[in-house]
Amino acid sequence: MLQNMARSFVIYIIGIITLTLGISLTIQSQLGASPFDALLVGLYRSFGLTIGSWEIIVGFTIVMLNAIAIKAKPEWFAMLTSFITGLGIDSWLFIQGSWLTPDNWLEQSAILLFGIIFSGIGIAIYLESSFAPNPMDRSMVIITDKTGLSFGISRAIISIALVIVALLFQGDVGIGTLVNALCTGVIIQALRPYVVLVKQKYVVPSMKAS
Repeated sequence: MLQNMARSFVIYIIGIITLTLGISLTIQSQLGASPFDALLVGLYRSFGLTIGSWEIIVGFTIVMLNAIAIKAKPEWFAMLTSFITGLGIDSWLFIQGSWLTPDNWLEQSAILLFGIIFSGIGIAIYLESSFAPNPMDRSMVIITDKTGLSFGISRAIISIALVIVALLFQGDVGIGTLVNALCTGVIIQALRPYVVLVKQKYVVPSMKAS
């Protein structure tokens, strides 16, 4: 049991590390981050701290709002995702430092493209781990349950709201935000079967053997 949980945690961490690499690249592209990350950049620009710190703070806020919405205890385990994601974003931005500064639109586009691809790969991997929930994904499920809207529409509503709030705080909203919103889901859907295949080939057999 503990070995299975440990393997799921490893898959989860690999996914988060890959995801946060993608997030940092989209931010470095200066063409616009995802709606949620654009808000984090806006809060960083307006109030200081770090982008990763705001990931943790906003994640905590969402966990509390989710608990209020469903009249239940907060899902504290969901904070693990926000904490590790925040730490990962700050770590990657520190590693990239000032050397990853695009000088023209072509370089910006390339960095954005790699960022979106890595984000999609990371999400596909950590979703397959089923280790810890994401506070924002939980919000989408709650809205879907409360309103009867489809998950896609709920996601669109939250994305639009995030973009509006991000703009109010001078967030990192641009063409990259739109491309991110349109492409990330497609990448995740395309890659998840391969992630499942790798898991079944290498991870599941080792679980059975143990």
